Amino acid sequence: MPIEFAERIRRIPVYPAADGYSLSGDVAMLASNETPFPPMREVQEAITRSLGGLNRYPDPTNSALRKALSDRFDLPVHRIAIGNGSCDILLAAGEALLEPGAEVVYAWPSFSVYPHLAAASGARAIEVPVDERHGHDLDAMLAEITAATRLVIVCNPNNPTSTAVPLDEIAAFVRAVPRHVAVILDEAYCEFNLLQDPDETLPLIARHPNLTLLRTFSKVYGLCGLRVGYGLCGSEDFRVAVDQVRQPFFCNAAAQAAAIEALRHQDEVTRRVERTVAERLELEDGLRKLGLDPAESQANFVWFDVPDADAEAERDVIRGLSERNVLVRSGAALGRAGALRVTVGTEAENRKFLGALGDVLAGR
Repeated sequence: MPIEFAERIRRIPVYPAADGYSLSGDVAMLASNETPFPPMREVQEAITRSLGGLNRYPDPTNSALRKALSDRFDLPVHRIAIGNGSCDILLAAGEALLEPGAEVVYAWPSFSVYPHLAAASGARAIEVPVDERHGHDLDAMLAEITAATRLVIVCNPNNPTSTAVPLDEIAAFVRAVPRHVAVILDEAYCEFNLLQDPDETLPLIARHPNLTLLRTFSKVYGLCGLRVGYGLCGSEDFRVAVDQVRQPFFCNAAAQAAAIEALRHQDEVTRRVERTVAERLELEDGLRKLGLDPAESQANFVWFDVPDADAEAERDVIRGLSERNVLVRSGAALGRAGALRVTVGTEAENRKFLGALGDVLAGR
């Protein structure tokens, strides 16, 4: 007789991890929205210094990192949540807020972890389709909020569609959500958003205790390999709840040291954003020259439909790109068959991708 697992295991979708990590050679890794830039030298040195103390557990309160974030954002330390990546806080929020009979509302396609929250808790997921411009339909999301709604998530800029909602629309949306409903504004890519400065959403958490801004060191700071994220919370209650449902020591010592040091180098972050945005514009222009119509990206990746916009065409294009040592993400795995999500890489990687894509499309 096989082992009998909990019923919820059958409900939880498998995270659609990118393929190709085992490939060798000159591979353009454009599938996972990573920055092509390595951690800054000073950050690497901070990581090295932390290694001598690995015989001790990391600070379970993340006090130094929370203090550094408090100084950076002028927010009390008790309203800052730390996580093993921002996904850790997101999943903890699902565990803390959701249960059978409750509802969670989010756009679709959006971040592929969101469906895990309802599946794991037994809550009902309300997936609101993005609009014709691949953006959030906030009015439609508001219309889905009921007495059973516990959590609403807005991914801005949205992963995988790359689009962003202007600040005034975000502010109006949060203002309209009932105060008893938790709102997570997932801002993993906010530094790349040219519609607003990342700090412009901070006043919202001063006005709305039910709001949390979710951010990460994985993307613009280049710390994917260490996994460290954070939440800027409108109330201490949210931070206490997500900490309560997680294991202790959820953020390792090297990650804490790296994040603290990374915060000291905002000028370099700005330079990296500028380089990424410049490459993003070139990449979008290259796609248009191939006859494609990418969404208006405010992230470090682009999103577009392949010709014919169906699952078979998508598989053909991905296969052709992989044969040319270019890895991108399948839209089918992210909620929309017939589309591709492509990370903005270096100039050389982007040229390689556009050349490979041109060859593949010409051969179809």
